[in-house]
Amino acid sequence: MERIVKANDREYNEKFQYADNRIHTSKYNILTFLPINLFEQFQRVANAYFLCLLILQLIPEISSLTWFTTIVPLVLVITMTAVKDATDDYFRHKSDNQVNNRQSEVLIDSKLQNEKWMNVKVGDIIKLENNQFVAADLLLLSSSEPHGLCYVETAELDGETNLKVRHALSVTSELGADINRLARFDGIVVCEAPNNKLDKFMGILSWKDSKHSLNNEKIILRGCILRNTSWCFGMVIFAGPDTKLMQNSGKTKFKRTSIDRLMNTLVLWIFGFLICLGIILAIGNSIWESQIGDQFRTFLFWNEGEKSSVFSGFLTFWSYIIILNTVVPISLYVSVEVIRLGHSYFINWDRKMYYSRKATPAEARTTTLNEELGQIEYIFSDKTGTLTQNIMTFKRCSINGRIYGEVPDDLDQKTEITQEKEPVDFLVKSQADRQFQFFDHNLMESIKMGDPKVHEFLRVLALCHTVMSEENSAGELIYQVQSPDEGALVTAARNFGFIFKSRTPETITIEELGTLVTYQLLAFLDFNNTRKRMSVIVRNPEGQIKLYSKGADTILFEKLHPSNEVLLSLTSDHLSEFAGEGLRTLAIAHRDLDDKYFKEWHKMLEDANAATEERDERIAGLYEEIERDLMLLGATAVEDKLQEGVIETVTSLSLANIKIWVLTGDKQETAINIGYACNMLTDDMNDVFVIAGNNAVEVREELRKAKENLSGQNRNVSNGHVVCEKKQQLELDSIVEETVTGDYALIINGHSLTVYDQWFITLFNIVYTSLPVLAMGIFDQDVSDQNSMDCPQLYEPGQLNLLFNKRKFFICVLHGIYTSLALFFIPYGAFYNVAGEDGQHIADYQSFAVTMATSLVIVVSVQIALDTSYWTFINHVFIWGSIAIYFSILFTMHSNGIFGIFPNQFPFVGNARHSLTQKCIWLVILLTTVASVLPVVVFRFLKVNLYPTLSDQIRRWQKAQKKARPPSSRRPRTRRSSSRRSGYAFAHQEGYGELITSGKNMRAKNPPPTSGLEKTHYNSTSWIENLCKKTTDTVSSFGQDKTVKL
Repeated sequence: MERIVKANDREYNEKFQYADNRIHTSKYNILTFLPINLFEQFQRVANAYFLCLLILQLIPEISSLTWFTTIVPLVLVITMTAVKDATDDYFRHKSDNQVNNRQSEVLIDSKLQNEKWMNVKVGDIIKLENNQFVAADLLLLSSSEPHGLCYVETAELDGETNLKVRHALSVTSELGADINRLARFDGIVVCEAPNNKLDKFMGILSWKDSKHSLNNEKIILRGCILRNTSWCFGMVIFAGPDTKLMQNSGKTKFKRTSIDRLMNTLVLWIFGFLICLGIILAIGNSIWESQIGDQFRTFLFWNEGEKSSVFSGFLTFWSYIIILNTVVPISLYVSVEVIRLGHSYFINWDRKMYYSRKATPAEARTTTLNEELGQIEYIFSDKTGTLTQNIMTFKRCSINGRIYGEVPDDLDQKTEITQEKEPVDFLVKSQADRQFQFFDHNLMESIKMGDPKVHEFLRVLALCHTVMSEENSAGELIYQVQSPDEGALVTAARNFGFIFKSRTPETITIEELGTLVTYQLLAFLDFNNTRKRMSVIVRNPEGQIKLYSKGADTILFEKLHPSNEVLLSLTSDHLSEFAGEGLRTLAIAHRDLDDKYFKEWHKMLEDANAATEERDERIAGLYEEIERDLMLLGATAVEDKLQEGVIETVTSLSLANIKIWVLTGDKQETAINIGYACNMLTDDMNDVFVIAGNNAVEVREELRKAKENLSGQNRNVSNGHVVCEKKQQLELDSIVEETVTGDYALIINGHSLTVYDQWFITLFNIVYTSLPVLAMGIFDQDVSDQNSMDCPQLYEPGQLNLLFNKRKFFICVLHGIYTSLALFFIPYGAFYNVAGEDGQHIADYQSFAVTMATSLVIVVSVQIALDTSYWTFINHVFIWGSIAIYFSILFTMHSNGIFGIFPNQFPFVGNARHSLTQKCIWLVILLTTVASVLPVVVFRFLKVNLYPTLSDQIRRWQKAQKKARPPSSRRPRTRRSSSRRSGYAFAHQEGYGELITSGKNMRAKNPPPTSGLEKTHYNSTSWIENLCKKTTDTVSSFGQDKTVKL
């Protein structure tokens, strides 16, 4: 399908029913929230199971428990999850409203009017101003720049902060800013249907009886920011959900974590076990009914239809499914949701994750994936704007075999340049970039002494580039740069006295040490990813023809004249040194050209440009021909400033056994260079393999060969484990709790009766034991955050799922079975044929139930206390307070007053007061608690002392160092050496040479004020050495304890 859009005609466009510019990233609205959210929640096995259970409990013939024992926890789970989901979606709505209510200037009724983004329609003409977001996908009509050019930043779309050029059709660029002419514009665009291809667009503009082809260069996409352009006008082609940005965003999906999936699997297993158990008990009931039950039927007044033993077994099966329902851990889901919510607030409140420069805190945009932070194995990171600031700074250079950029100390040793050194006082202070600093005064001395090689080197930097210059209203020289690398080099030349002033399609004017010099631009040999170099051919005022070139050393060195052998060797060593420091390098060279030779070459170039076949190949061949026998001048070294903390973060992640993938559209050399700069790649690595296959078979074969060549050992270390580890421990504790509370049923005359009071069953998970579990899950930490950072190996259990897996689950099931047996048979044996202290018989059902329930609450609370490593006031209140709440509710429900109001619901009148006032009952409770907890204590004691985990070792060391911890020493920074490798990196796009020589980007008038290159300084530290030493010291200190094996 195709799209037809007419400019300035809403009525015409409305008949196509195109989407408006309102966006929706939220999942729900008021009407759809309840059905969609319930549908999502009942995809959880436990929720679906309890819904079926509730339906079964409404059938009197099989219901052994009242309906409220199921509906109360189920409603609580559903409600809390719904509140959390609604909160998440509220913030999505809030974000949508912020975007939809942004203002934009729209041409309506021949006037520019402020309109909200959501009210913008397809076909509208919009005015954009500098540094403004683009409201919709627009066809560029005109701009303040020559020939309808404009510059946009596409960081929101592709992460790149390099400016992209868009240019309007010549027929529309003539409209300029004339509102009347723009209002009369009635062109019709026929184009492709909405799609998610960011780099492609096909369409035709029909206007004034002529048709004009449209491509991606004529389109400004929503999400872009207008840069270095005073204003532009555009026609809306795609709006709202039809824009390419929204087409790529996808639909918000309901995400489940690996723990959620594992819990669903375990719940299915538990449910299967419950079914098997119900079948076994139903068969036993049928056998009992057929052999023994017949003797009681006369006295029980059964109906004829109920006398079948098979039917009795069928009904009993469903009764047991209801009675034993608590083995399915529905409360686990509640606990997990609450803990996730608590952890998300901790993330939002974390001061160490607060970015003070922009007053931006961390923000957990979803509360469903928190524990995944402790299970990460791979990180996929963008390069630009994530690892680096994309701000280039000229740091060092090599000119004619001499390095500039180092300051010798008193012992004539090379030292690192720091801010304490006095910066160079540049020759032309009035035109120098005040943010640029250089500390090696030797370069300025060489310039002042008139060193011809130094002058020629700086001349290349000032001439060989695609930078555009302009002056702002204050008369300050401003550079518009497509590549930050070029900006750094041209700025460096400017500060050293070789100032790029202006250019036309035929000339380049620079100021050389105060003298204006205009060079005739004869040819521009543009950069591309294959050539990896850029050259300009100019004629100087003396009539000499010069070729100036810069590019990758691996390419440019092959083009050098044989007489450069000695200088080549020196410069290669310098490049290795620069690359070892993580700097981006370019080689600089030049060549004198004979006038006759150039004319012949230029004639062949013109013929190649006019060719219809093999045009690119012929041009490339001519470029190769003239770019030979070059004379080497030296090399540049530019620092691509890393984001603050990148080196530390990457090192920690690597030590944490997290594999890092950096995604970048840059050249291979750039990627390798950044890898070394941020310590993803180090010189300690024996081999760095480049996989360059173009299909799956080639890549697989190259990986196989690389694997065969690999040597050394893998490092399995980790960091930041607390979130996942404690989350997984919580899952196990909760499952134990659920297993423990599986009800026992007393068989009385063929019918079942639960041991526990029905109100106890209802309140156990949601009142008596919920808060201690939540306190441990939210606040507990096995080791301190600093020790977690010092010993990154702690992250590994989360990656390997060592703390919550199927094996651990079965161990917990066995633990729960043992505890259940102890809770039942110890009171049962103690009560068997026993009289109370008052001489009365106490082996009654109600006293037995109260004793078991009290023992259970105390056992669970003690178990939680044993599992808690980090005690807070809240932990104490929740654990011991839960026991107090249990006794308060117990005595209330067994009181005479509530029995008088609800006699059918609270039949245990006076039992708690009668039972818990006897010493023998408390002895039974104490014995049951000790028998339940003692094996756990003994097992953990032996395990910690004989087979301690790393976490156990650190806890022991942490306690030993708690009172007096020695300060960690810092190692002095050392210069990182490097084996010979190319540090070439040049962030540049092909096509700018043609744009310059065509003159389309030349400005006729002084432009409005625009911002120049922003520069911030990054001060690296020896954090890596400190971390490695600290980790080594920490592990060594564990090894001093002979009972601990690491």
